[in-house]
Amino acid sequence: MDYRRLGASSLKVPALSFGAGTFGGSGPLFGAWGNSDATEARRLVDICLEAGVNLFDTADVYSNGASEEVLGAAIKGRRDAVLISTKTSLPMGEGPNDAGSSRSRLIKAVEDALKRLGTDYIDLLQLHAFDAATPIEEVLSTLDSLVRAGKLRYVGVSNFSGWQVMKSLGLADKHGYPRYIAHQVYYSLVGRDYEWELMPLGLDQGLGALVWSPLGWGRLTGKIRRGEPLPDKSRLHDTASFGPPVEDEQLYRVVDALDTAAKETGKTVPQVAINWLLQRPTVASVIIGARNEEQLRQNLGAVGWSLTSDQIKKLDAASAVTAPYPYFPYRRQEGFARLSPAAV
Repeated sequence: MDYRRLGASSLKVPALSFGAGTFGGSGPLFGAWGNSDATEARRLVDICLEAGVNLFDTADVYSNGASEEVLGAAIKGRRDAVLISTKTSLPMGEGPNDAGSSRSRLIKAVEDALKRLGTDYIDLLQLHAFDAATPIEEVLSTLDSLVRAGKLRYVGVSNFSGWQVMKSLGLADKHGYPRYIAHQVYYSLVGRDYEWELMPLGLDQGLGALVWSPLGWGRLTGKIRRGEPLPDKSRLHDTASFGPPVEDEQLYRVVDALDTAAKETGKTVPQVAINWLLQRPTVASVIIGARNEEQLRQNLGAVGWSLTSDQIKKLDAASAVTAPYPYFPYRRQEGFARLSPAAV
């Protein structure tokens, strides 16, 4: 397993990490992902650790805390061997203080997460969404106090826009609060929006990307093909509306290119899709999920080899879409491009 620095920090994380959203799954979304109990989860954790995958990602909102509880049970007795990443800010109830990143909400959320996980510290806490109703200084000062208390080691964000990240980092520098070191983002061959603004920001400011849904919300499993109906067992029948949309022709174009690369490398379509991500700037770790041992072992096969430069170019071309304004001039016009030598 390859280990990479997470952003500008000294924390090293594995190139692949495990997403525990399948643990204790319930409800229309998380129940469709999977519902591993503590026994099965412990076996999946065993396999991960054997392969060098020691970062496990969860969130309080995953099955209303059940994911954290099952993960806590699965790592019991080996806390020092793992890194725990969890997230908070999305609603956990109907009360006025059950969502967001206010001081009272963050303190309670961290205390609740620690209990569910059965630990006294969290390696990485990420804000699951930007809270526009809470002053950023309040958010950062609360995170600072939690870090100083030893309850958090590092802090990051998820699904923030560029200005939200940059304003937060500027205020952190101004007041001496901990800087965000990670940005958990959606990024895949059928979803490259991360590249327009957030990737250059990550390069400039030292934020490592933790990639969620690297298979495009289950579309790049190799089971979806041009001219064929969606497989009966596909979870997209129930979950497509929850995830990022993809135009059919774009999806088929990418799948065609993945098929070609898979045949050339002797790897599976998902392994090729994940390996492509691992070659991208700022990507520190790709979060893989699995409902069972077979899926996990398949996903672990995405490391230990590399696509050729020619294969990467073909995947780049198949997945390319026109950048939105104001980014497209920098990719189309020579004068703009010369002003942005670091553009990716």
